[in-house]
Amino acid sequence: MRRFLAAVAALTLMMAGARAAGVMATPRISRTAPVGFTADSVRYERNRTLVVATGHVEAWQNNTVLRADKVTFDRTTGVATAIGHVVIIEPDGTVLYARTATLSHQMRDGILRQLAARLQQNARLVANAGKRTKGVLDQLSKVVYSTCNLCRKHPDRPPLWQIRAASAAEDSQHKRIEFTDTEMQILGIPVAWFPYFWTADPSVKRASGLLIPSFGVNSNLGAFFAQPWYQVIDGQSDAVITPMLSTRVGPNLDIAYRRRFNSGEIWVNGSAGYLGHGLQGSLYTHGQFDLNHTWRWGFNINRASSAQYVNDFHLGDQTALNLTVLSSQIYAEGFGEGAYARIDTQFYQSIDPGAIADSLLPVVLPHARYRYFGRTDSLGGRLQVAAGFFNVLRANGTNTRRARLTLDWDRPFTGQLGDLWTLRLHLDAVGYNATHFNEQPNFGPTDTVNAARALPQMALDVRWPFARDAGAWGTQLIEPMAELVVAPAVGASQNWRYPNEDSFGFAFTDANLFGFNRFSGVDRLDGGVRLNLALHGAWYLGSTALDALIGQSFRTAPDRAMPVGSGLSGTVSDIVGRVTFTPAQWLSLTYRTRLDRHTLATRYAEATAAVGPPRLRLTGGYLYTSFDPYFYYDQAAPPPVGSSYYFPRKEALLGLSTAWGRWRLNGFAQRDLARNQMIAAGADLIYENECLILDFRFYRRFTYLAGYGNSTTFLIQITFKTIGQFGFRAL
Repeated sequence: MRRFLAAVAALTLMMAGARAAGVMATPRISRTAPVGFTADSVRYERNRTLVVATGHVEAWQNNTVLRADKVTFDRTTGVATAIGHVVIIEPDGTVLYARTATLSHQMRDGILRQLAARLQQNARLVANAGKRTKGVLDQLSKVVYSTCNLCRKHPDRPPLWQIRAASAAEDSQHKRIEFTDTEMQILGIPVAWFPYFWTADPSVKRASGLLIPSFGVNSNLGAFFAQPWYQVIDGQSDAVITPMLSTRVGPNLDIAYRRRFNSGEIWVNGSAGYLGHGLQGSLYTHGQFDLNHTWRWGFNINRASSAQYVNDFHLGDQTALNLTVLSSQIYAEGFGEGAYARIDTQFYQSIDPGAIADSLLPVVLPHARYRYFGRTDSLGGRLQVAAGFFNVLRANGTNTRRARLTLDWDRPFTGQLGDLWTLRLHLDAVGYNATHFNEQPNFGPTDTVNAARALPQMALDVRWPFARDAGAWGTQLIEPMAELVVAPAVGASQNWRYPNEDSFGFAFTDANLFGFNRFSGVDRLDGGVRLNLALHGAWYLGSTALDALIGQSFRTAPDRAMPVGSGLSGTVSDIVGRVTFTPAQWLSLTYRTRLDRHTLATRYAEATAAVGPPRLRLTGGYLYTSFDPYFYYDQAAPPPVGSSYYFPRKEALLGLSTAWGRWRLNGFAQRDLARNQMIAAGADLIYENECLILDFRFYRRFTYLAGYGNSTTFLIQITFKTIGQFGFRAL
């Protein structure tokens, strides 16, 4: 009987054209859309012109739901009155609460008393009363706004932060909420007052207006103040304009612009200001666009007037610190089935002439690369192809044009005793045309080089794993490994016959014990007949794992092309090894080393450790090399005795990370043990809950770089969710 009466009442309301609207900007509501509702009971009064629904009343129209203890609808005046636990639920998720509501004009207009609204992004708005016009709350009195949850044990306590205002209104045209006579409170304590304040509607992702300012102290700028303005240009683009004033230098203006297209996006950040005795600036921009389903192109352009300008006006961007060279590139790349191609141009700018001159930096115009990984062929092998060409230009130094082709064909076999075999064929072919070869970074004996070479190699690799299931003692593995490589000898002549653009970095470890070339590129090749041997062992016991490897390389003749102190210049190499121990999920230890083959003295050591669960995790690292590869330059003769190349490199790094409830902490310290001095230290402490983010960052550099000695950066950022971000920075 109750459902029957509800259906009759619903039909009556549909004839009257009733509708409900939302607290904030909502989709347009149709006047003719049907209305349905349920209630415990329905009765008619005053000659059936008054419809009264009581008990768990729920009405819906256009995905908007109205709930109340009692709803009275006057068919003559079109006025509906909702009493008791009034709830209006909008399609966008906004929920409006009131004790009583008087609605008219198909529920678009009305008065709501003791109003509370739950908006998007956990935002809440409470008012003594609110007036509703055309589906929008345009007048609110005695308003409180916050995104913070109340304490469950003490709900009478004030939230972490809140805005209290004498009145407020929704600006539906600009999608924002405007407050007058506003007071900002933190833990109930007033901290700021504004005669007028507005914030974007929480349902709006982008809205133009002032952002929270940033201020601080800089050793070069003095006290400074920056006030950013965010401008929404259209649905695809926006910009942030930030003027900045400081006490020691002239004004600065920073503009960041971004735009999305159907096929890609672009971002441009330019700034200019007075520093020293003139106007300086910087330009950073990147973009990427799809040409079709296979190809895309893009660019990264970075330029600046000086390292001092970049360091002083980076506005808290840690990635802009400690730069001496800016890199730029324009590229196009394609992706196919098993194939990848890319062509680009790369150029660099020195922003610290004291560290490196612009004339020494290369311009790569162009650099083309292609890679292909084939499917298994009829012989059971796979072909890989790597080809490339580049043209390197320098105002002061070697100009190199190089074409290369690398072919690999691998065929695996499995023996009857579980032995694993792989036959590998490898070819490197490289052609050069170089001028000013006798200048940096090659320092060759002649001015011009026109040369080509090809190095074919063949390798037979065998691994024979022996595994045992020891039940409660886990699984043990012993795996002998051997690789025989046959190739023509290369010799030391490559040091003065061919340019070197990609093979400066070098370290002989277990990671490159096996393979055709231990150099990082193809400008230096590893030839000759050699035998690489290793023994791999492992023990797996539940969550505990122990994995180790020790190996050595043997040659039929010495290789004078290897760098001094590399451990590979003789017929017998140094001994390399690695041990990884993971006794539990919260502890991981790894140690790599290279030992002198005669004295077993340590020539290279690398240790890493991670201790603790995610809530509190310590990481540590240690690096030692008997020479400093940073100072290595390929040349006809070895580096002179007493040069920095022979000075050992010894560094330690300690890190800490924790995630405990709403707190996160990341910290590190790096020290040069050889010179007994700190390199850098930093920490980032973050607190975040449903309405607030506190971010404290500290960074200190102890070394000299880009015209600066010791440098300290301190940054505080406070984000009030849905309102904005406040920042303080000191250097």
